[in-house]
Amino acid sequence: MGTYGSFTYVSHGTYETVSFRIRPGYLHERTKQAPRRRIPSGKVSGMTEVATARRSRITPEREAELYEAVLDLLREVGYDAVTMDAVAARTKSSKATLYRQWGGKAELVAKAVRHNKPGGLALGEIDTGSLRGDLHALTMRSDDCEMEQNSALMRGLAMAIHSNPDLLKAFKEHLIEPEMAEFRRVVQRAIDRGEVRADNPAVDYMIHMMIGGFAARTMIDELPPTQDYLLSYIDAVVLPALCA
Repeated sequence: MGTYGSFTYVSHGTYETVSFRIRPGYLHERTKQAPRRRIPSGKVSGMTEVATARRSRITPEREAELYEAVLDLLREVGYDAVTMDAVAARTKSSKATLYRQWGGKAELVAKAVRHNKPGGLALGEIDTGSLRGDLHALTMRSDDCEMEQNSALMRGLAMAIHSNPDLLKAFKEHLIEPEMAEFRRVVQRAIDRGEVRADNPAVDYMIHMMIGGFAARTMIDELPPTQDYLLSYIDAVVLPALCA
């Protein structure tokens, strides 16, 4: 039968695994023929360091390139038609690299969308000294063009999220739950400043109001969300509800 094994090599920033079979008796023959050499411990340590480096994560720049390519594919063909083969081809990566880094399409897409958010999910770092200032600063991080692109992208993902449990789970883990936590920090600061009552029931619906205003603009008015629209929405709907 022989001995089976495999090894992994790195090429152009991607990993490839090669399997092989050694015929019976080959290792025994080679062991008798080859002189035994002692590998210095320092060299072994160096070899280990190289192997560890090769197994490390891809660079942030390369990760950003991959996420942008995923978003481009989503806009072109939609979630259901996006495949890991297509992502690998578009980014000149191997599928093995993609699966090792992200586990599957759902997690890759969710993290790509998260990466695309202006400022990431660092809403909690915004602190203007007032709730109105914080929400306005959040809105101003995206210009009108970015809002229109993001609105179209999320509309395309909406149906896929509800028909793909893996995608819904990934979105909750990487987007919804972290963003809710960030909004809670912003509101808690407003509570600590005395702007919002701690027992105000509207606090639990803040993120619903924010997402609802963003999504309803296209559905009801057939217009993309803009900075002016969202700023007016915050002043007319969100703040009165929270600060009542």
